[in-house]
This record gives sequence, C-alpha cells and structure tokens, in this order.
Amino acid sequence: MANLQGFERAEYQQVKADLHRKILDRLDLEKLGRSQGDSARDEVLVVIRNAVNAEVVPLSFAEREKLSREILDEIFGLGPLEPLLKDHSVSDILVNRYDRVYIERAGKLELTGLSFKDSAHLMQIIERIVSRVGRRVDESSPMVDARLPDGSRVNAIIPPLAIDGPCLSIRRFGREPVTARNMIENHSLTEAMLEVLSAMVKGRLNILISGGTGAGKTTLLNVLSGYIPNSDRIVTIEDAAELQLKQEHVVRLETRPPNIEGKGSVRQRQLVINSLRMRPDRIVVGEVRGEEAFDMLQAMNTGHEGSLTTVHANSPRDALARIENMVSMANLNIPERAVRHQIASAVHAVVQIARLSDGTRKVITVSEITGMDRDLIAMQDIFEFERQSVDENGKVRGIFRATGTRPQFADRLATAGARLRPALFEAKVEV
Repeated sequence: MANLQGFERAEYQQVKADLHRKILDRLDLEKLGRSQGDSARDEVLVVIRNAVNAEVVPLSFAEREKLSREILDEIFGLGPLEPLLKDHSVSDILVNRYDRVYIERAGKLELTGLSFKDSAHLMQIIERIVSRVGRRVDESSPMVDARLPDGSRVNAIIPPLAIDGPCLSIRRFGREPVTARNMIENHSLTEAMLEVLSAMVKGRLNILISGGTGAGKTTLLNVLSGYIPNSDRIVTIEDAAELQLKQEHVVRLETRPPNIEGKGSVRQRQLVINSLRMRPDRIVVGEVRGEEAFDMLQAMNTGHEGSLTTVHANSPRDALARIENMVSMANLNIPERAVRHQIASAVHAVVQIARLSDGTRKVITVSEITGMDRDLIAMQDIFEFERQSVDENGKVRGIFRATGTRPQFADRLATAGARLRPALFEAKVEV
C-alpha cells in the first residue's frame, strides 16, 4: 500500500481533523485543563496513538507517530491555531466564532478552513492563553488583553458581550523583530528618512508616532528605540508587553487589570508617575490613551528628553488634538492654551505611519513641531509620501520626498554630534 508520498495531502488533513474531533469527544476538556502538563500529555498521547492505530489509513509507523504528535500539539497548544502560528506569513489571526477563522496575509483577509470543536473548545484555548500571563476571563470580566510567548498580542471577548460566542484576535509578531533594513526594503520609508529619524533619537528629541490600528506604530517604535544608546537607562510602560528592546539597561513595566473583586488595578498613569522615581534617561510608553498623557508631557519637559510614545490618530494634527483631549481627562482644569503650549514644548516631532489600501505600511509624514502660532501649535512637514496612482495589481504607487524644509532642530542635533547632511532634505524616491 502506498505511503504518505502517494497519500493525498488533503486526505491526510481530513484524517487528522476527523481523528482530532473523535479524540476531543473522548476527552474531558475541563478536566484536561486542570491536569498537570507532562502527565496529561503522556496520558493523552496513549489515547491518540490507539485512535490513530485503529484507523485504516495508508500511513507508516513513522507517519502515524507524526500524526499523533500533531494532534497532541493541537490539544495542548492552541488547538487548530497551531499551524497558523507556525506560518510566519500570517500577520493576524481572527476567530469570529468557533467555526469562522480568518487570517491576514500580506495585508489581505482570507477565510481559513479551520474550526474548533465548539464554543467550549474555543473558550478553553482562550483560558489557556490568558492564564499564562496571570489574566482571567469569565462572565464577570468578559474582555481581556494578553500575549503569547513570542510577544504576539491577544484580545479575547466572550459572552454575554460577544453574542455569537467567544471571539479571539491575535496580532502576530515575527520570531525576528522587524529591522530598519526590513522597513527600507519594504518601502515603508527611505534611507534619508531613516537617517534623520535615527539622528533625532540619538539627539534626544521627543518623538510621537501616530497611526491607525494595524498601521505599524509598535514596529516603528521598536526600530527607532534601537537607536537609543546602550548607556541610557530605559523604562518601558505598556498595557501588554510588546516592545523588544535590545539595550542592556531596560526596565519593563506592565499595567495590571482589576482582580475578581474589581480591585488592585494598576493604570498606565500610575506607572508613568512611578517611573519618574526610577531615574530613567528615557521613558518609552507603548501607547498613550488616557490621562497618563499629562504625566508623559511633564516628563518630556523636565529632564527626560529623548522619550518615545505612540498614539492612535489619522494625521499629525489629529495626534496633537488627541493628546490635548487626553490631558483634559486628568481633570486638572488647565487652560486650553497652556496645554497646547506644553505639548509644543514637549514634543519635537510627529511621525505618521499608515497602512494603505494594498496592505503596505508606509511613513506618510515626518512633521516638526515649531512652537506656538497664537493659540495654535505650529507644525511643518519635513518628509511626506505622495500617493500618485494604483496599478492594475492594486499596488499603491507614489513618491517619498523631502519638502525641502530644513528642520529647526537640525542645529540642536548638530551640537549633540548628529549633524544632518543638507542633501537629506532634497531627496526623492519613487516606489
């Protein structure tokens, strides 16, 4: 009888799926979730091998063992999601309900043929993810953010908030962090833009990275943070730890949700305030989204220059307006003009990144904040991406170009030893 070389891959996957369902039917999922790892794996492996050996399929002993191990990984890993997690081309995994699993690949969404046994099986996988990082999800706390061991970001929401059953979203992070060279090769920015941005980080300018959901803000923040000198003490503050800084002197802080009694939460603002007592040279906030914006501005204005953060916004001007609104959430009754003046003196530049219609991510503008113009914050663009057309394959075509404006912070960078070449502000690259 033919072996796996002659055995259709689709048939192999079908056999595997059928066996997986049969074995799950025999197992007590709730009891299995409470079992100790190694002993439970050994017991389940015996059940799997017996089930595989009972099937009349054209597989050798080695192939049956491989099939048994794959099913075991699905049970003790993340179930049907395991093959997706091993596929590095998948950037997002979106489970709308137990039998509707979508992925994003190369910026495009597609439906997979994968499914869970039922909502209880999906719920078990969600609980397995969140328990690893000390979080919980149940009817009293039906929303949760967590992360996988590789740093991928996870969000889960369950009934009664999710009407059609548990919903799971996984934002993937590659095994190897995206580098500056990767961003240039992917045409996310140009050599000239990167040279200026790296000089801004080395020269201790405060930078705000702005963009929409999935635009690549955290990726760009990771790349820029790589230019912070190894001698600086860095404190990172995040809701879910995603940053992958390579420097030696890094302290990572993470917020904590409330416990089952609704107490014990630690918010970002508390961590920002506490970080000021930790003698940081740089403070990196994964994303400002509330009243911590006020304390972040205070830190930038009082000796913690060179700090970096991100914000959800669709343009540099919107980003500043959002920061202004967040400061008002602190209920400090500061006059509007005073808040804008503080923003103008604290933030030196806004870097806008966006995901375009073809799924590519590009730095759209690099804008300098030049001060106040009466009651408004004055800005000027240094670089911009000018969209020109969409080709027959749906690819966005355009030009990265310098506006020709020499930034006011160029002199400050020169005194810090990061002299910018005049040619950088005349560059133009077509993509």
